[in-house]
Amino acid sequence: GIAQRINTDYADKNPLIICILKGSVIFFSDLVRKLTIPMEFEFMSASSYGNSTQSSGIVKLIRDVKVSVKDRHVLIVEDIVDSGITLSYLLDYMQCEGCASVEVVSLLNKTARRVKEVDIKYYGTDIDDLFVVGYGMDYAERYRNLPYIGILKESVYS
Repeated sequence: GIAQRINTDYADKNPLIICILKGSVIFFSDLVRKLTIPMEFEFMSASSYGNSTQSSGIVKLIRDVKVSVKDRHVLIVEDIVDSGITLSYLLDYMQCEGCASVEVVSLLNKTARRVKEVDIKYYGTDIDDLFVVGYGMDYAERYRNLPYIGILKESVYS
């Protein structure tokens, strides 16, 4: 699985694992509990969506990490990579801050809506162009607490 690959790839690197709030917090929690390597974690929040189902294309950094990423091996943990706009911004940001390396871990990969190409080194599964909620993912802050991933009926958001 993903955790085993990270344990192998980062065995001697003490990575800084960054949870992108709020959507990835449940996946992140499950993931880091399976890591057996020395690591640290931090939290960031960025958005290009607001309460919409479509990306605005403008990324807003809402919460930055509280430690320096300079010379660190960084893993950015996302719930879903959709347009790639927010993630592309975060990857550029980490590079500008001088990290030694930066890779992406995502539960879901939705390529159908990709606007910015991003390299996702570790991910759970590809999904079709569906609006999913649960397991931390939301629509207008609702449904995050569902213990499963479900497809939101279009009538709810259209």
